[in-house]
Amino acid sequence: MQIEVDRSDLRTVRVLEEPTPPLHHGAARLHVESFALTSNNITYAVFGEAMSYWQFFPAADGDGVFWGRVPVWGFATVAESEAPDLAIGTRVFGYFPMGDELVVEAGRLDESGFSDVAAHRQPLPSVYNRYSYVAADPIYDAAHEAEQMLLWPLFVTSFVVDDFLGDHGLYGASTAVISSASAKTAIGAAFLLAGREGIEVVGLTSESNAEFVRSLGCYEKVVTYENIDELPTGTAVYIDVAGRRDVTASVHAHFGADLAYSMVVGDTHWENEEVGDIALEGPRPTLLFAPDQIAKRRREWGRDGFEASVREAWERFIPWVDGWLDVRHVDGAASVESTYRELLDGHIDPRVGHVCTLGGARE
Repeated sequence: MQIEVDRSDLRTVRVLEEPTPPLHHGAARLHVESFALTSNNITYAVFGEAMSYWQFFPAADGDGVFWGRVPVWGFATVAESEAPDLAIGTRVFGYFPMGDELVVEAGRLDESGFSDVAAHRQPLPSVYNRYSYVAADPIYDAAHEAEQMLLWPLFVTSFVVDDFLGDHGLYGASTAVISSASAKTAIGAAFLLAGREGIEVVGLTSESNAEFVRSLGCYEKVVTYENIDELPTGTAVYIDVAGRRDVTASVHAHFGADLAYSMVVGDTHWENEEVGDIALEGPRPTLLFAPDQIAKRRREWGRDGFEASVREAWERFIPWVDGWLDVRHVDGAASVESTYRELLDGHIDPRVGHVCTLGGARE
């Protein structure tokens, strides 16, 4: 079973039952046990064409519709294997389609996991092609499986946001403004940036989420989208998780030449109204592509050094998260589709994280 969306109209959804083809040598069938659904998955869909997210799990076109499979993060078990050294029953954590199975070409096996070396995935960032053995995963904690699905991939992006800005001396800024401040990627970035000296972290959010954002304690100041003139003055960097063009224009206008850097991270407000061609004041917004910074740090620190740095930050983050995250379980295709639509429409309580299943474990 796969849940697919129309790549040109993300509100059009279908549930597809597929035949189970036999495996060839080197392949393995993974049964997807559970996966997380967050606003990050909406970002994957919105940037599906521009960032090639649709290419990870290609869907067949049909009835004049270009279908796509939204990537998600979750846990799976090897249900069948024709891959040497990959045993049936092995549990892994990684990147999957929004469905109940994935066939992979298992290669580059080592003590930590394997990569899907299928031809269509080779031009894509390797970080998304890697599947970690749960038994060997240093961040795995059975008591925090839900948090790993919901937050780990987002937290890696949060880490990269903080690390990228730190790598550039915060561009000399005294203020970091983060839009969609209630989004989990934004929260992780705010948590990390708040630990740096000499930077005030300001959250931009909707009036409805302002109380929650203030309660987190990682933002020194919270400003609503209607009151951007209340932002501080002085040199600043802007971390755009919302993707609202009107907000971006207002933030740029507020800081003007004092805006040292404008970073695009996400598009949680993916369907905001167009504001036309506005000549933005200050720097041109630049998309942060996390795999590029990860690759840089792996070259500089080594793979083990990078992973140790992220893990240390994660171990500080998770105890704090336990104080506000509300994990909710969603079971069955209809309920998963409903949750996807609520996320698409921005109707999810920011305290909530959804963990989804599409059926019980296979024999």
